[in-house]
Amino acid sequence: MAREQVIDGPSRRTEPISLRTPLALLLVSFCAIASVWWWLATPITLARAPIDPNDKVQCVSYAPFRGDQTPLNEWTHIEADQLEQDLRQLKQITDCVRTYSIENGLDQVPAVATRIGGLKIIQGIWLGSNRAKNLAQVATAVRLTKEFPDTISSLVVGNEVLLRGEMTTSDLTAIIRSVKAQVSVPITYADVWEYWLKNRDVYDAVDFVTIHILPYWEDMPVKAKFAASHVEAIRERMAVAFPGKEILIGETGWPSEGRMRDGALPSRTNQARVVSEILGLAKALKFRVNLIEAYDQPWKRQLEGTVGGYWGLFDSVRRQLKYPPGEPISNFPFWKWYMGAGMVLSVLVFAVAGITLRRRPWTPRFSAWLGVGISATSAGILLGIATDKMIYESYGWGGWLQWGMLLLAGILSPILCAQALVIGRNLPSFLDLLGPREGRKWSKLSAVLGLTLAVTAVIAAETALGFVFDPRYRDFPYASLTMAVVPFALLMLNRPQIGVRPIAEAVFAGLLALSAVYVILNEGRDNWQAMWTCAIYLLFALTLWRARAEQSQG
Repeated sequence: MAREQVIDGPSRRTEPISLRTPLALLLVSFCAIASVWWWLATPITLARAPIDPNDKVQCVSYAPFRGDQTPLNEWTHIEADQLEQDLRQLKQITDCVRTYSIENGLDQVPAVATRIGGLKIIQGIWLGSNRAKNLAQVATAVRLTKEFPDTISSLVVGNEVLLRGEMTTSDLTAIIRSVKAQVSVPITYADVWEYWLKNRDVYDAVDFVTIHILPYWEDMPVKAKFAASHVEAIRERMAVAFPGKEILIGETGWPSEGRMRDGALPSRTNQARVVSEILGLAKALKFRVNLIEAYDQPWKRQLEGTVGGYWGLFDSVRRQLKYPPGEPISNFPFWKWYMGAGMVLSVLVFAVAGITLRRRPWTPRFSAWLGVGISATSAGILLGIATDKMIYESYGWGGWLQWGMLLLAGILSPILCAQALVIGRNLPSFLDLLGPREGRKWSKLSAVLGLTLAVTAVIAAETALGFVFDPRYRDFPYASLTMAVVPFALLMLNRPQIGVRPIAEAVFAGLLALSAVYVILNEGRDNWQAMWTCAIYLLFALTLWRARAEQSQG
């Protein structure tokens, strides 16, 4: 390994800077981290607790799948003991659960509910394009209804089968009428409210109308603060369109995790607020409502991304209420740990810079220390958010690898860039890292910095292209990406622009810039997650565009 070269530049100065400078900047960093986390963790106060055993939820959708269990695997079978554990827990907060199928062991739900007592079942019949399976579902549901007449209160014949385009209106109504002729309980069909307006023939076949109103998933997403009023407005519109029959809101709620859609932000506090306000309206105006859903369902993330797995009132792992009565509701329950970890990272960044200078014969300019302070502060603030997002948004080994690598890059970047800032080293180019070994003049730390840069660039490009070509279920990596990119951008200011612009950096810069412009236009200005992510894409593009081959002598 050749001896490391350091070029004189703007970081070199002869006038000494007191130790007070980095200590003062560290103190400012601590204050900023503490202030931001105090603000982020501020709990909300609601007029009505989202879940209150003394004021039970009318009804809640129930799917029993835990961990790796998924109905997408036809061999999955849920044992009766697991169903009983869930239903006994749900009985504490509601007197009614809605199911969607009789497959995967769900045909045992009526029997278990009858044994427990005190629970009514809105029994679902899952319909699709497979006629044989449809007939089997219908036959089993009819049999269960006759066996448990005091438990099954109604049948939902088909769920969003028209929305999915798997059945015609005439075929659906024929099945509904067939089921209605065999049972004595009320019959309904469930679909998003727009599809009821498009398929009015179904109205004549059912005993009551079951509509799904999900403000987050609307074509024009609704902000959380307007979600309850949106639900009521749609309910009133449907009551006018379909007079004479009861309107049941068969699905409504809000996700606690996932990506924004326009101004609709999934979060713990927003979920609690929306659930609380909808239940309050239902009680005041005396209409029936079923919340989606009882438990978070990890398997839905395979179909709908992160947001699909976090609509539950209970978490999927500990099976505990997300919002126990009387406890404050915060988006970051573990904020003190996140704040502490951020402060430790900030100290580490300053410590690396200080230790580096003990071996160097000069004092850096104030601008270098300021760059260290900005890197340490931004990373310290965002570490907890990035960690929280990685925990909730990583799905499968691929997801854990991707978001874990990006978070690691976000941690290493400020540390490595702090060392480079105070000694005047520039940002390595990709050619330094991957090009011919001959003539390389960089240390092991420079190699790690170059690798961190490359990993960040690859993940940034992959996510940017994802938002262009397949954006609906993708999460915005704004926190980890900011942690990594801000130090790179500050370090790129270390050197004047000389030499040849590397092709690889130019390609990545162009890709990120063009993608950012498209995403801004596609996502809308109300989506601050998208705007933030695109701002970092553009900053990273500018950083890579400024790269010059002859700069890379670190």
